[in-house]
Amino acid sequence: MVIEAASKQRQLIIDFLIIGAGVSGLSCAIALRRVGHRVVVVEREKEIGQSDVGRGVRLPPNLSKILYRWNLKSEVSAFAAKSKQIQISRLDTGDRLGDHYWDDEVLRETQGEFLFGHLADLRKMMYDVAVGQGATVRLATTAVSVDPERRAVTLGSGETLTADVVIGADGAFGLVRPMLLNEQGIQEATKPTMCMYSATVLKALVEKDPQSKHFYEHEVISMFSFFGNNQSVISHPTGGLSCFTFTLFRPHDEYESSPSEGMRAALKSVVPRLRNLGPMISQPRRFPIFEHPPLKDWLADSGRVVVVGGAAHPIPTGSTQQYAMGLEDAAVLAKLFSHLATDSQITDFLYAFQELRQTRAQAVLTSETRVIHYMGMPNCPDQEARDRAMQAKHKAGVHLFSGEDESAEWAEIKTVFGYDAEDEADNWWVTWVRRWNREMQ
Repeated sequence: MVIEAASKQRQLIIDFLIIGAGVSGLSCAIALRRVGHRVVVVEREKEIGQSDVGRGVRLPPNLSKILYRWNLKSEVSAFAAKSKQIQISRLDTGDRLGDHYWDDEVLRETQGEFLFGHLADLRKMMYDVAVGQGATVRLATTAVSVDPERRAVTLGSGETLTADVVIGADGAFGLVRPMLLNEQGIQEATKPTMCMYSATVLKALVEKDPQSKHFYEHEVISMFSFFGNNQSVISHPTGGLSCFTFTLFRPHDEYESSPSEGMRAALKSVVPRLRNLGPMISQPRRFPIFEHPPLKDWLADSGRVVVVGGAAHPIPTGSTQQYAMGLEDAAVLAKLFSHLATDSQITDFLYAFQELRQTRAQAVLTSETRVIHYMGMPNCPDQEARDRAMQAKHKAGVHLFSGEDESAEWAEIKTVFGYDAEDEADNWWVTWVRRWNREMQ
């Protein structure tokens, strides 16, 4: 049959050059090596994880299932802890609003798990896997310019690297996204609307405090969410449970002098078990959150330079899906390029990648932004109605994600968790082959 001829052509192996060894860049390196392509990654950090101090990370089911499919479950289990429960309370009073135990059947449907870890551990694991699979990762190497026509990247040393495809995985304010914005005549956001503060505290210190030790007095590993007036907190143990991490969202204050000052101000009027963590924090981190304009195209005009992860679709820092989107990008890109047979298909596959990912990424961005605002809803009648509805479920013994009257926010989250990036790429390929067959007949 013609369809068999189209789908069984000999694979063409090409060279990919990836700028950035964050989660998105390393995911692409792993995924592309898995399907046989040659990969070089350049990263300005001298050591992977160097910039990740104080950064806990949540690994939702749509992320973990990709790593599991890549046969990395044992590597993930070595640094990540499995979440069993979410507790939601008021940030100012500590009053319980509700809780939810992850349903085993729901997780089986998503084919993943909800995990906690440390960002540095996730990146180090992915670096080891990428190198182990044959990717070349050049640390302490800064890319200073990109020539899309030549698919060439010039390094700070003056050296120039070329490839068949250049992937910008260097974030919203890296090298490649600004170049695409300029090509498309789009102005980047310059003023943050919110800030995310991140910190970790040693378990031993948490357990010494009469109020804060509550976080470790649970039969199951839990995530604690606190809904407040224009601010919110998500907190949980990190993998290995040796540290406790929390992420705090609040409006951006341009007059704030330091992350420590901002965090102290935010913790002044919160529940004691969180407030008491303040003095235990030595190195809080502050990350501005911008409302980035969407790119019209994720490819340069030349067609062989593409962006992924935060360079393509910046997700608010600290959100649950921040790193999952980069893994989904990598899984789709590699699935498509596993079918590469001719040089002429390269640009087609890159545009297919954008077609498959752009709508999904925008939907997740909208969802994650809505969740942050939902948690930090200002005190008002809508907030009171939200709290009453959640508390009514809790008093009735109904989990937040259960029942016919589940909120639109939670229904949306479950849809996000259930997404299968590789299935989407497979479906595109089948459709493409059928169209090719019709044209050949």
